Amino acid sequence: MSARRVLAGSVAALLLPASMLLSTESGSATDSAAQSASTSVRQKAGQKISLEVLPQIVQQGKRTASANSAKAAVTATIKPVKVGRKVVLEQLNGSSWKKVSTAKQEKSGRASFAAAVSKGGQPLTYRVTAQKYKGLKKVTSTSADTAQWLTPTFSDEFSGSTLNPVWSMRGQDYEPTSKRYCSKGDPSAVKVTGGALRLSVLKDKSRSGKCLAKSRKLKKKISYRVNGHIGSRDGFTFKYGVAAARVKMQKAQGQHASFWLQPVGENHPGSDGHEIDVIEYFGDKHPQGGLTSFIHWYKGKRLIKTGSWIKDSKSFLKNKKDGWSKNYHVFSVQWTPKSIIFRIDGKETWRTSARVSKTEQYLILSLLASDYEALEMKDSKLPQHMYVDWVRVWETPAS
Repeated sequence: MSARRVLAGSVAALLLPASMLLSTESGSATDSAAQSASTSVRQKAGQKISLEVLPQIVQQGKRTASANSAKAAVTATIKPVKVGRKVVLEQLNGSSWKKVSTAKQEKSGRASFAAAVSKGGQPLTYRVTAQKYKGLKKVTSTSADTAQWLTPTFSDEFSGSTLNPVWSMRGQDYEPTSKRYCSKGDPSAVKVTGGALRLSVLKDKSRSGKCLAKSRKLKKKISYRVNGHIGSRDGFTFKYGVAAARVKMQKAQGQHASFWLQPVGENHPGSDGHEIDVIEYFGDKHPQGGLTSFIHWYKGKRLIKTGSWIKDSKSFLKNKKDGWSKNYHVFSVQWTPKSIIFRIDGKETWRTSARVSKTEQYLILSLLASDYEALEMKDSKLPQHMYVDWVRVWETPAS
């Protein structure tokens, strides 16, 4: 199935033991099917400097905002790694270069920037210079531009008061096999308001009595619950590119907010497609920080999870006053034929080339109260909400 291109903006996890998680793979900052104008690599004087320009996936903030005002992510990767080395981002202005901002190289080897994607509707060209540092000479990258990212394939900014028809409800039955015996998707838990999509966990008013929720160690009776759970399976699919959502998470444990992708035809043994959990959030007070990214795939008939909790997740926050349930952040995945790279506000959290989906995928947004976590939260703490400001996809079909 070819990707269905829709511009919709203004027109309308399970926790497994660590022993079951496979190790991840690392690579260079330019792992992709082919080099494009948005990437560049230069080697000089025993140093290697790579530059990658990505779409508008940087936009932290308290309130909703236009997706067009988000910043492009620009990442320089320099070898050898010298933590603290000053790196300068420059923008081509006519025939000369203008300084835009500075950053310091981190232990990952990267220096990250947020920059404009266009001016007057035209693409912009960037380069970076790593300054002299502890015996290393100054080195300047070749240039890379934003032309590839000017127009998203898909965009929904959740304006108005109705859900765009590109989205449809998911999981509208109680599903013991999905570990949601006590909860299901329902339109009452989905609302478009104030320029955002609100997904909720609510008491199911149509069910009397209590439901027995079970985890590995506990059993507890709770109210039946309905979840906000939508997907674009019948409205938009794509194969390869960058998918991003600007999300403000729920506060409490007892449910998890998610932005994820499923293959057309779903995830099953023998499928060339895999479930890609771009981000999941399990609550502000979760002891492991609350954020995860996973890929679910089958080895024979066995379902495997590759991924983990995002280590030191607070390092991706803007400051001490920032928080995943306090402010919006952009969570994105870059999917190429060779790698899958996860980012928060343009900063890489994890990448893998171990299991890469080869089939068309569709978008899913959800706030799910699975049985094993729902029993952790008293009924009196309902409702819980997550908010999605916008969703965008920039396709990069393989040549």
